[in-house]
Amino acid sequence: MQLMISLVSGLMLGVALLHLLPHSFNLLGDMNWVAGGVLMGLLVMFFLMRIFHVHHHGDEEHEHQHSHESCDGDHNKHEFSWYGLFFGMAVHTLLDGFALGASVAIEAEATTGKGLIGLGTFLAVVLHKPLDALSITSLMKTAGLPNNQIFLANFCFAMACPLGVFLFWIGAFQWFPDTNMVIGLTLAFSAGFFLCIALADLLPEVHFHSHDRGKLSAALITGVALAFAIELFHQHEHEERQDPVPLKPVEMSTPHATEPPVN
Repeated sequence: MQLMISLVSGLMLGVALLHLLPHSFNLLGDMNWVAGGVLMGLLVMFFLMRIFHVHHHGDEEHEHQHSHESCDGDHNKHEFSWYGLFFGMAVHTLLDGFALGASVAIEAEATTGKGLIGLGTFLAVVLHKPLDALSITSLMKTAGLPNNQIFLANFCFAMACPLGVFLFWIGAFQWFPDTNMVIGLTLAFSAGFFLCIALADLLPEVHFHSHDRGKLSAALITGVALAFAIELFHQHEHEERQDPVPLKPVEMSTPHATEPPVN
């Protein structure tokens, strides 16, 4: 579990810094806008964690202790805890869908290297979702809920990401006239979002899992290297498929011959 968390966190760090940020700056052309988007994404994720206790799956003991503290003889409080976690995770996953939609939108507009920027974001989201779903499932089981309700909650949770992609696509291409601005800001926002998620999962490792430092560090580096490899292959493919710009033929203007005056 901890190796998987470190691997995915490394991948999310790489995707945020190597994929999302550079392409955001290419579209916006202004570092102030990029920095503002990153800060906004980081703050939104921080408050999701603060209010709804999102992303405690990296520390099972803490999550188990939090479950008991939230239901000291009060079943309603415990039910509210999984409701809050589900809502926070659903919003988090909806915003993941925005990130995925923005990444794919770049490739849809590009003429070369299609699919690779979206691939990095897709892997970061898909590999992270089972960890989020596990947090919801474990808390619902602790609350004594039946399996059909757990299945329904996980199904709705899984559909939040495609819904986010759909809402972003409609908003970016139908509601707003400046598509590049929307995509660029969404990429910057998603970069801050991913950075906060990755660091929230990684920082507890420093305190609670010092005995596996070597393996966890190797998993982290592997995730970063995977993001780097995707970006490197994307640049190489872009260079290979780059078609030379056809030269525009120069239109030569010839003076009209005038007939000599007839005497």
